Amino acid sequence: MQTQPDHAYPDHWEADVVLRDGGTAHIRPITTEDAERLVSFYEQVSDESKYYRFFAPYPRLSAKDVHHFTHHDYVDRVGLAVTVGGEFIATVRYDRINAEGRPASAPADEAEVAFLVQDAHQGRGVASTLLEHIAAVARERGIRRFAAEVLPANNKMIKVFRDAGYTQRRSFEDGSVHLTLDLEPTAESLAVQRGREQRAEARSVQRLLAPGSVAVVGAGRAPGGVGRTVLRNLLEAGYAGRTYAVNRALSEDQREIDGVPAFRSVGEIGEPVDLAVVAVPAERVPEAVADCGEHGVQGLVVLTAGYAESGAEGRERQFELVRQARSYGMRIIGPNSFGIISTAEAVRLNASLAPESPAPGRIGLFTQSGAIGIALLAGLHRRGAGLSSFISSGNRADVSGNDFLQYWYEDPDTDVVLLYLESIGNPRKFTRLARRTAAVKPVVVVKGARHSGSEPPGHAVPVTRIPDATVGALLRQAGVIRVDTVTELVDAGLLLAGQPLPAGPRVAILGNSESLGLLTYDACLTEGLRPQPPLDLTTAATPADFRAALAEALKDDACDAVVVTAIPWVGENGVTESGDGEVLAAALREASDASPAKPVAVVHVEMGGLAEALAAASSTRTTQAPATTTAPAPPAGAPARSAPASPPAPTAPPVSAAARYRAPAPAAAPHDYRIPAYPAAERAVRALSEAVKYAQWRRNAADPGKVPEYEDIDEPGAARRIEALLGGHDDPRARTLAPDDARALLGRYGIDVRPTLPAPGPDAAVHAAGELGYPVALKTTAPHLRHRADLGGVRLDLATEDQLRQAYRELTETFGKPEELQPVVQAMAPRGVDTVVRAAIDPAVGAVLSFGLAGAASELLGDTAHRLVPATDRDAAELIRAIRTAPLLFGWRGSAPVDTPALEELLLRVSRLVDDHPEVVGISLEPVVVAQRGLSVLDASVRLAPPPARTDLGPRRLPSY
Repeated sequence: MQTQPDHAYPDHWEADVVLRDGGTAHIRPITTEDAERLVSFYEQVSDESKYYRFFAPYPRLSAKDVHHFTHHDYVDRVGLAVTVGGEFIATVRYDRINAEGRPASAPADEAEVAFLVQDAHQGRGVASTLLEHIAAVARERGIRRFAAEVLPANNKMIKVFRDAGYTQRRSFEDGSVHLTLDLEPTAESLAVQRGREQRAEARSVQRLLAPGSVAVVGAGRAPGGVGRTVLRNLLEAGYAGRTYAVNRALSEDQREIDGVPAFRSVGEIGEPVDLAVVAVPAERVPEAVADCGEHGVQGLVVLTAGYAESGAEGRERQFELVRQARSYGMRIIGPNSFGIISTAEAVRLNASLAPESPAPGRIGLFTQSGAIGIALLAGLHRRGAGLSSFISSGNRADVSGNDFLQYWYEDPDTDVVLLYLESIGNPRKFTRLARRTAAVKPVVVVKGARHSGSEPPGHAVPVTRIPDATVGALLRQAGVIRVDTVTELVDAGLLLAGQPLPAGPRVAILGNSESLGLLTYDACLTEGLRPQPPLDLTTAATPADFRAALAEALKDDACDAVVVTAIPWVGENGVTESGDGEVLAAALREASDASPAKPVAVVHVEMGGLAEALAAASSTRTTQAPATTTAPAPPAGAPARSAPASPPAPTAPPVSAAARYRAPAPAAAPHDYRIPAYPAAERAVRALSEAVKYAQWRRNAADPGKVPEYEDIDEPGAARRIEALLGGHDDPRARTLAPDDARALLGRYGIDVRPTLPAPGPDAAVHAAGELGYPVALKTTAPHLRHRADLGGVRLDLATEDQLRQAYRELTETFGKPEELQPVVQAMAPRGVDTVVRAAIDPAVGAVLSFGLAGAASELLGDTAHRLVPATDRDAAELIRAIRTAPLLFGWRGSAPVDTPALEELLLRVSRLVDDHPEVVGISLEPVVVAQRGLSVLDASVRLAPPPARTDLGPRRLPSY
């Protein structure tokens, strides 16, 4: 008789994952309904693999075995399966054991673990992915160690354990290798996990961008229509692979469409198809997906609309689309996508609705909007910029910007990444990936739907509670260049892709218009650059004069970049001379080629042919690629892009799409330089300013700082205190701690809050002052008067009992009864600058540390700076200097500087507390009075809640939008 599991089915253990080869699979707990699947799976495993699993010939599973392997309590006995197309391809199980190796229950914290992978799927990273998931399950169930017995000849399984990054011990006993793994995550195990994640997700994108064959499902029999348009674009781009047309309505005798072999289904093709472009009505998409999945298609581009952007029914249809595609191991771009483009010479893929494939170039472009994608493609083409790849993700139900950041990070054909985003599905992961990518190549982002207050149609994303300006600040901390418009996106992309990074903010300005030079000068000051006085060449200047002046400016050691301004030459008869633009472009290019270490930008006003000539002209300069990925400070003249070495993981990086088809690039690689031209000074200078700030970030990223260790921090004591305060409650709502509890918890991290004593009456106030010592402050703690010294709710420097009694009387007469005001007495702190330190958990971006001056500066003017937690010592130093009112901390107008090192230490301690204990969802220290020596925290508030879910930690899994 079958028994039901002892615990409810843990559906949160289910996950879709990307395997090493870029295909997807599903991981889920094994249930009592899986008996037939298990038997079928076992029959497809080789005798050798069975021998490695059971240490003896084991040709088939007995009924008892099947029952044992399909019945679990999901606590002491757990089994997980990896499925593709609903069938098992691998299993893993653990059984909790005691010190003697016998079955046990908690508090025993060790389990025996065993894996079995079908031979056809070995080498895809299945076992290593399963180990991540079963380890997370075990930790959740209180298991701290895995024990495994492996035959010495089973090298693949030994390698899975050895390479996992966990602390482990090995011994040889009774003819087998005995392995013990501590399951506590380590820095090495996290690096291994993220390295594998990067390689797998980059490979999954590579399969989409470099397919060996493409089928257009829904190619119409008559000209016109979406499918037929994509087919035509594939052909006109010169796609290098095999192309097929699929239309189930084809007649028996129709074998071609536009000269392309045509079939009624993918199954009829009879040859492997790597990528399918789906352009059929929404109600027919499931049939098309099944046809593709059953015949080995690796990826889908779904152009069809009518999904989550159309409402609740469409959202459910979209969820089912993703579930169906992933069950076959396929990834999806879309639905509601505009398509994808790869300009690699060996691919030449235009699987999109764009009528003209862009020229090859060094820019990777990702957009969540088809309309914006069209505008960006046109704008880049008009200004002579080429692309390495283009992706319109539509509703980005599966493949997202994060996946393409994984790919572009190590793509040698991409120097600059441009992203148009309307939502960020996994902001913490995005920030992590953007920071890593930005260390080797610029990442420029424009974000739509910033102020709508709701998610864009078709996108299911976490809703952030912090202002968009804060999100922008956090992105800039990660090295992302955040711009406001798609025009600025193109402007910045052109400069970064075509010119070297500036070594500093010093800008030379030269041109033949004094007024245009002054406008450029003013724009530089506005953007925080350091312009030199403009050099006016006068309206009589010739192209040769421009060439000489530019060459001189580029040789000047006091200059880091040059902006050239130009207006048309006017002849004696008042007519603009022809050919001026082309001649001037040649002169500027010649001067720039002679001094390639500094960026040059051109501002022109109605200068016929100049922008086109500069866009068409290019020069090849040789630049050395760095040898490491440690984000070295780019020297003067280093290009914006520097190809990374292997990602920070113990194994080699994947081969990129382009690298598959050509020999490895030499150490010195040519770079195609173009001088960008802008129709307005403000646009050129803004792009240059972003390049200056990004170059500075790159230099700083070479030494990102460290998270200090403080010997007086009592992390275990704080954990016990938090556990006691939460009391085991699962209520997700945050609760604010009582002042004494907050003070005690902060004290565990070396954060001392000045004590306050209640003063329900004047006699109690005098008694409190006697305990604390004069002089004292008398404060009201009523919410409407809290921290409002400007309203008279705080009386300071009360040195005697008479002064205290008088202040108490004035407060109660002015504002109300003591029970309404809730007065307290506190010992006076040394005079200084009042500041505020806060930390909070935002559901979209994670833990955020904030700093500003107390009062109007932060509350009225919003002068607050933010950094992601955990903050390093460099982050803390930058944080206090990032606010506009920072000069008040450093001796403004002859005042004495305050103790900023003490303030930085306080920020780091708050960051550590929030990072170490995710139950701490909010901290507010206000005011923090920073004196010339030391500081005083006068009031503190702490909020606790059960720890929120972390989407960036734990085993790898694909998101479900």
